[in-house]
Amino acid sequence: MNVTLDNAYWIGLLVSVVLPVLVGLVTTRITHPGAKAVLLLALSTLNGLLVEYAHPGPDYDLGTAVILALVSFATGVLAHFGLWKPAGVAGKAQDSLITSSHPNTIA
Repeated sequence: MNVTLDNAYWIGLLVSVVLPVLVGLVTTRITHPGAKAVLLLALSTLNGLLVEYAHPGPDYDLGTAVILALVSFATGVLAHFGLWKPAGVAGKAQDSLITSSHPNTIA
């Protein structure tokens, strides 16, 4: 059995690992965790759909795109809790775009 993955799948997997950092960049520490999870799910779904679109196969398969989106979401959650959060990257990403000293102040 010879298993091969196209470049589109590898790039999609790499994007899945980086998605939690992107969510941290566009949210703040006071953003509800559920909102962050929904944002990660939306970005993962977009990633899955785009990876299947970029796959050089004969036709677009929505079932495969859904599976890719689920794998992307699971990978993002695992990367967040297993890699980015313990290393402190999640907090640093959220602190990097804060422009006001008070969290309730609109900048």
